[in-house]
Amino acid sequence: MLNKITTSLKQLFTNRYLTTLAIVMILLALANLIYIVLTVQPSELQLVAHYTAFGITNLYRDQWIYLWGFGLFGLLVAFFHIGLSIKVYIAKGHPLALMIAWLGIAIIVFAWIMAFSIINVWSPL
Repeated sequence: MLNKITTSLKQLFTNRYLTTLAIVMILLALANLIYIVLTVQPSELQLVAHYTAFGITNLYRDQWIYLWGFGLFGLLVAFFHIGLSIKVYIAKGHPLALMIAWLGIAIIVFAWIMAFSIINVWSPL
């Protein structure tokens, strides 16, 4: 297992562009997490959360802890997309791996925008 990880990381470091995208993805995810942790303040106010499941859309109220999920989501997206892009780079080649890495960056930016908009509406200040 450790041998596979080291060979995969060696494959990643042979491609400078993919390595740069992986570093940018990790930095964006960490910046997103730091922003959310520093911005969200514990409060008794309830946050309006929008949930849907195959039908009628409902609004529910949720605690402020719900917002920390956006930061953790960004970290998970970063690590899974880096792993997936390495696997695709080894199996299918350069262009498809770059597309997956750029898609990971786009998802992290979208999660950051969503967290920013929710924090601006909810902010108890």
